[in-house]
Parts: sequence; structure tokens; C-alpha cells
Amino acid sequence: MGKTYDVIDGRLREFIEAQPVFFVATAPLAQDGHVNLSPKGHNGSLKVLDELTVAYLDFGGSGAETHAHLRENGRVTLMWCAFTGPPNIVRVHGTGEAVYRDDPRFEELIPRFAEADGPGVRGIIVVRAKRISDTCGFGVPLMEYQEDRPLLRQFLGRKSDDEFAQYCESKEYNVKSIDGLPALPLPLPPRSS
Repeated sequence: MGKTYDVIDGRLREFIEAQPVFFVATAPLAQDGHVNLSPKGHNGSLKVLDELTVAYLDFGGSGAETHAHLRENGRVTLMWCAFTGPPNIVRVHGTGEAVYRDDPRFEELIPRFAEADGPGVRGIIVVRAKRISDTCGFGVPLMEYQEDRPLLRQFLGRKSDDEFAQYCESKEYNVKSIDGLPALPLPLPPRSS
């Protein structure tokens, strides 16, 4: 039986922070718009900032659907599944925003991700929880985590910050969403540090 919680603390926080992968779901307001569901990972790229706030690093190399949907309506759901140990699924429904590299909050937040920070960070997605829940996860298979894939870091690590900004601008999927919504605000601002 599922439960809802007022805050992310104790065992919920420990569970969230221990998972090597999580999922992000967003959608546009249009009824015929495309729902987006993205897997996220990389050790240390997600942090519980406080009892109602979770944030994760957003890396380039993929689309920018989450950015487009958050810019339009802010709705977001994060989900973590236990692939090892006791079965559990945790969801955080809330509102989110992207904190971009030219936002003063970026410089305040980025040190919290020191172990995961690296080439290709476009911004930090900050999610404020409105509903926190967990369910049994009995249907989630048992799987073994091996390691993070190094490919994204290798690909992005070959680019200077200027080359990365040019790369972002050159990809149509960074400029607008599948449904034509504005996605990343471009040009991508440079990193100050």
C-alpha cells in the first residue's frame, strides 16, 4: 500500500540518494503534446537540497524536452525504483525550473555537485515537491548496477566550453521541443568557473 509524506527525510532521503538512476517526466499543456520521460544517472548528479527540494545536473547531448516543458508550465515528476534490496518506488510530483549558467543561483548550487560536475553541464534542474509518495515496487525487476557509462563525459570532455555552446545551438532539439516549444535559452551562457 502506498503512502504519502510531508517531507523528504530519513529513509526516503537515503533511498533517493542511494539510487544510481532516476526518471524525469514532463509534458506540455497541449492535449496532443508529447509526454517526455527521461532516465538520468551519473553518480553525484542528484542532490536532496532540503526537505522539499531536489536538484540534478542537466547535461547536454540529448534533447531539451524537460527544459521546454518546465519553461511552459513547470510540472514535473521524478521517480526512483529499487532495482536491488527491498522493493520500493518513490515519486516526487512538483514544480521545476532550470537554473542556467548565467543565473547567480547556479554558482551557489554547483559546488554541491562537485563530484559530478564536469563538461557539458547546461544547467541545474531544481524541483520543489508538492506531493511525495512511495509504493511497493513489487513489479520492478531485480537488476545489478555495474557502473556509470563514461561515454557522455568522454564525448563532452572533447569540447571546449565555446565548442559545447556551439554544439547546443547547432542541434534543433535544443532550440525547440518536439511540439515546437522554446527549449534551451540560447546562446548558452559560458561557465564563469
